[in-house]
Amino acid sequence: MNLSHPSSASPSTRRTYIVRHGQMRFHGIFEAHPPVAELTRGQSVILRTERGLESGEVLCPATPQAIAAIPEPTQGQILRVASADDQEKIQQLRALQSSEYDKASQLIAHHRLPMQLVDVEHLFGGERIIFYFLSENRVDFRELVKSMAREFHARIELRQIGVRDEAKLLADYGDCGKPVCCNTHMSVMPPVSMRMAKIQKSTLDPTKISGRCGRLKCCLRFEQDVYDEFLADLPPIGSRVVTNKGQGRILAHEILARRLLVEFEDGRRLPVAESDVLSRIN
Repeated sequence: MNLSHPSSASPSTRRTYIVRHGQMRFHGIFEAHPPVAELTRGQSVILRTERGLESGEVLCPATPQAIAAIPEPTQGQILRVASADDQEKIQQLRALQSSEYDKASQLIAHHRLPMQLVDVEHLFGGERIIFYFLSENRVDFRELVKSMAREFHARIELRQIGVRDEAKLLADYGDCGKPVCCNTHMSVMPPVSMRMAKIQKSTLDPTKISGRCGRLKCCLRFEQDVYDEFLADLPPIGSRVVTNKGQGRILAHEILARRLLVEFEDGRRLPVAESDVLSRIN
């Protein structure tokens, strides 16, 4: 499959799509094989991935633009549109995952391991069961894996995750009232810093700028490029400027409004538009 040019083959014989799959909501490039009728957004499909047989959701055709937006796409094949039997099996697996979670928690307690079980993923084809867990330290879980393999009669994979991944698995809605970004449209967790909150003049109250994961909200990152671009055009705080109202020193920025708070030589403090700055004094 030529991933760089998915449309090079005849659309009647080969179609490629971006599909979301797995508990961690991976995004991948999948070729319909054998060829199927054109798929639409939101359709449930059965996939063959590097992990095994999985169910997934079609997002869009795999255009060059869509592929460029996915940093590390998974790959595989779309085997078929999910049938009524497939949908029933998916529901059965979800119920099974609940009982597997309870039993795995008991095994972790039995082995007295310092780890917190977060979620369970039972692949559609039954090739493996993946257990996601939190732990502050490295955990030797070799004996636990053996116990799980005997209990579940499947290949066991234990994956240590961070608190932001925990939110991606379990969180529902954010303070904005919408589904949390990390388990909807985001495929990569962006770095977020307190500097961004300060530049955007957000409250610095940790309870108000922290997301469901307890870390700084990802939405602070979404607008930061605009703030950085506007800020680069403004004279720095503390510098002196000449305006049509006189000469003064910059005390603060209103970045999105592109305005400056200027203290003039006569003691006045007035907001001044960036366009009203006649010159800067070194």
